[in-house]
Amino acid sequence: MRYKFVTIIMLCLSFLVKAHAQQTFVVRGVISRSVSVERIAQVLITNLRSRDIKMSDELGWFSIDATIGDTLLFSKLNYTDQKVVIIAKADIPVYMQPVIVLDQVTINGQTKRQELNEVMGNYRKQGIYYNGKPPVLSFLTSPLTGIYELFGKGPSNARRFANFSKGELEYAEIRRRYSVALVARVTNTSDTVAKKFMEYYTPSYEDLKGWNDYELIKQIRKSYEYYDKSADKEKLQQLNQPTFIRPKQEQP
Repeated sequence: MRYKFVTIIMLCLSFLVKAHAQQTFVVRGVISRSVSVERIAQVLITNLRSRDIKMSDELGWFSIDATIGDTLLFSKLNYTDQKVVIIAKADIPVYMQPVIVLDQVTINGQTKRQELNEVMGNYRKQGIYYNGKPPVLSFLTSPLTGIYELFGKGPSNARRFANFSKGELEYAEIRRRYSVALVARVTNTSDTVAKKFMEYYTPSYEDLKGWNDYELIKQIRKSYEYYDKSADKEKLQQLNQPTFIRPKQEQP
């Protein structure tokens, strides 16, 4: 009889501990740069259990729902991802380490821009000084140069290349911020599903210029919610897919 009583007590205690551990509460904290007092804004915080996503404010402060045992993932471009396991109901400080290796990525990005500028520099060596778009005053200061810039074959090529390079740099910026990894995390889907959704919805360069990371996440969630509820996803993808990546239709 005594053993049964002890067993019942143990079971009750285990249930109480489990219930206490599963109780949801708000975890608050502040994110700083490692070995520094510098705060880090717009860090993505993901609860790996619930898939809830929040973002730190301009002063590095954040809050997110969690339970004991949950793991929070902190991530931001140019910083090493940081994981923190919640072991108590208490505020937590988080320190993130800058990624030195990513400087090489920046260098590569600058190199691409420099390569495009180098081509435009070659056009200037050919006497094309205004990328094929001469200002009005150029006709007064140098009439022959202005006429050549307006009607010459070289300036025409320069104009086309200037438009091409502008599009290349804008596309690179879109893919830098609107990545498969980000979309998969925000929508809680696989990379395959995220890629299909991105064929349906990709923000414009002008949109991204006006959005911070938090606003971008809101737009992704809003667009994915509509996409996920649609019964004909393939049709949506084809309607919204950019023309330069649409498959050609065979002629009957």
